[in-house]
Amino acid sequence: MLRVGELVRHAMSELLTRSDINDPALEGKVITIPDVRMSPDLKLATVYVMPLGGESAADVLMALERHKKFLRGEIARRVSLRFAPDVRFKADPSFDHSGRIDALLNTPKVKQDLVDQALDAEPEDHPADKGE
Repeated sequence: MLRVGELVRHAMSELLTRSDINDPALEGKVITIPDVRMSPDLKLATVYVMPLGGESAADVLMALERHKKFLRGEIARRVSLRFAPDVRFKADPSFDHSGRIDALLNTPKVKQDLVDQALDAEPEDHPADKGE
């Protein structure tokens, strides 16, 4: 499943990089595909996509849905499988998760804890260190 998912991810990336899809919602946008998850029977591919900066993710998803039939055919042609997998597109949630983690790390309570840990980790001055 992982190998096939990676092959589908590379095929989708190549299709988006070469601008094989003519859609105004996709023109001039850099779209990353961080992950493709395959169902156990390899008949369904869930493609996680995110435009650079997270801008207009809904528009990009709708554009990819409009071209789903073309994309499925191109994936089947590029990845030799017994069946052409049905393709489903979702926004990648990992960027939202990392944003939440960054927000948590920037809260005053966490910053204070990090400062306290840094102070505790500093070595104390010993007389032996000064050459006495």
